[in-house]
Amino acid sequence: MRIPAVVSVVFAGCLALASPPAHAAPLSVERSLRVVAEVVEYECTTDENAAEKQDVKINIELTMPDDATAGQQMSIGWRGTYTTGSELRAPTDGLGTVKVYAYAAFTGIEHLTSATGVSEPVSVAAGQIIPLPQAGLTLKTTSPNAGTATVRPAAVNIGPSPTAPVIQCEVRDATTLTTYTLDVAQDAQTSPTPSPDGTVAGPKPTRTVTATVTASVSDSVSDAESDEDGLERDAGAAQEVDTTPVGGAATGGGGEAGPDGRMYVLTGLAITLAACAGLLLRRRLRSR
Repeated sequence: MRIPAVVSVVFAGCLALASPPAHAAPLSVERSLRVVAEVVEYECTTDENAAEKQDVKINIELTMPDDATAGQQMSIGWRGTYTTGSELRAPTDGLGTVKVYAYAAFTGIEHLTSATGVSEPVSVAAGQIIPLPQAGLTLKTTSPNAGTATVRPAAVNIGPSPTAPVIQCEVRDATTLTTYTLDVAQDAQTSPTPSPDGTVAGPKPTRTVTATVTASVSDSVSDAESDEDGLERDAGAAQEVDTTPVGGAATGGGGEAGPDGRMYVLTGLAITLAACAGLLLRRRLRSR
């Protein structure tokens, strides 16, 4: 009786270990949403003969970044494969050394319009299929602002440089393409700091005040007199400052130390008066 019970418990434990957790399925679905893949129809023309057009179909897969941040370069994975029978071929003159330039288009964020990726140089003979990079491309761009953008596949060009394409492939109907939402976060170093009440404090406005001052003559005279009085007070204050000998303490004598200068003034005045009196007396005696 006990052996069947033990066997049942062991069997149930093995089933529990073999079964994936309940949250595994939602995680796999969420990851699959990071990739957008679909067949994109292009109309390709050459720079030598615009009337010669090729209908090309490319199965494009875009892989979105999870850490897009404003002000920092972000990368989008691009992988393209031709649909059989709708490949892009080189013109009758063939192609020298050229590169494949792939683009993705953005809408929804100001000043963010496209991302660009470039392949290794290739040379293609006339009428041969222009190879797409097997390892895919990395499309790079930088968003100056945070926000939510809508991403979709865009043009594919062939040429020696992005500004001199030899073959240009434009999307036939871009509005029907599957799009993906890309969130661009705000850079923590440049994000505004919220105030204690929850509001975001922006830059303080600059206040400019213009004042006109008219000075009259009387005010100028009064100011001059005030300046003279101030100079006299400063001079008097300077005379009252005690002199401290070098290496010693303040004596406390200050301007009162030494002989009084008033005695010299009075003595000189007396001598001058006596001289004047002598001169007057001498003139009278001569006149007699």
